[in-house]
Amino acid sequence: MSEKPSSQLSSGTRETGSGMLRFNALKPGTNAAYSALFILLALICIVPVVFVIVISFSSEDSIKQVGYSFRPVEWSIEAYRYVWHLRNTRGIPTVVLAFLTSVGITVVGTLLGLTLISTMGYVLSRRNFKLRNLYTTLIFIPMIFHGGLLSTYVVNVQLLGLKNTYWAIILPLACSSFYVIIMRTFFQTTVPDEIIESGKMDGASQLRIFVQLVLPISLPALATIALFLTFAYWNDWYQASLYIESNMHDLFPLQYVLVNIERNIQYLANNDMAMSANTNVLPSETMRMAIVVIAVVPIMFSYPFFQKYFISGLTIGAVKG
Repeated sequence: MSEKPSSQLSSGTRETGSGMLRFNALKPGTNAAYSALFILLALICIVPVVFVIVISFSSEDSIKQVGYSFRPVEWSIEAYRYVWHLRNTRGIPTVVLAFLTSVGITVVGTLLGLTLISTMGYVLSRRNFKLRNLYTTLIFIPMIFHGGLLSTYVVNVQLLGLKNTYWAIILPLACSSFYVIIMRTFFQTTVPDEIIESGKMDGASQLRIFVQLVLPISLPALATIALFLTFAYWNDWYQASLYIESNMHDLFPLQYVLVNIERNIQYLANNDMAMSANTNVLPSETMRMAIVVIAVVPIMFSYPFFQKYFISGLTIGAVKG
């Protein structure tokens, strides 16, 4: 049986490769259309954020003259200066203290939530766990029926004694039935049973198998859940309004403080007596945009830390050619 010369093989490979390139290549018109579409979608996402930032640095007089505009008549940092000058009884800026509080709550809550959700999801994904169907049903029920605000408040305040503590803000959001079901499904469909069995054959405990074998290959799912938990904790102000009394200023998260600032400014703007005395110097319109910037921009910088795991998550189950 004769063998083809290497030159013929290489030329055939080049022809096949060039054929695939021609097959996968886009026409110039199609390429330009896709590029224009993606640029448009990017602008739709970016332009509103830039617009809000520009308005937050505009002066109140500029808002009154030309309204919301990308080119304000006068630039000003009065809105941020007003927020910075709001201080507690110890002279610490209220926004700074609330920002640090939110960072701590977000970090602790996200780590605690990941621990609870991943461990529960892993246990429920093991077929040799005899009570997994029972516990899966119990976890699934809160997704359909909720206990209600009154019963939740009674449990957290009277039974657990969480009122006026950081745990009152952290624990209610730490574990979600929906996220547990997602992690259980991920472990069942993505983590091969052979990896678990190999760990058992080597004499590893279940905890060691979970930490050293399962978690490293579950980073895409963990990153997704972590990002959702981070957004939930950072944007939450409702738990503080329920469980933190108004005189406990050191426990207020950032979102709760910003909501209170917005409410106070709105009250002064709607009160005739207060309007003549105060609102002439309050940057009410630009303050709203400054509050949005303070609340949104810090959390935007957390996405790059999760981006590579999202990209790797998109390739799970892909088949190489």
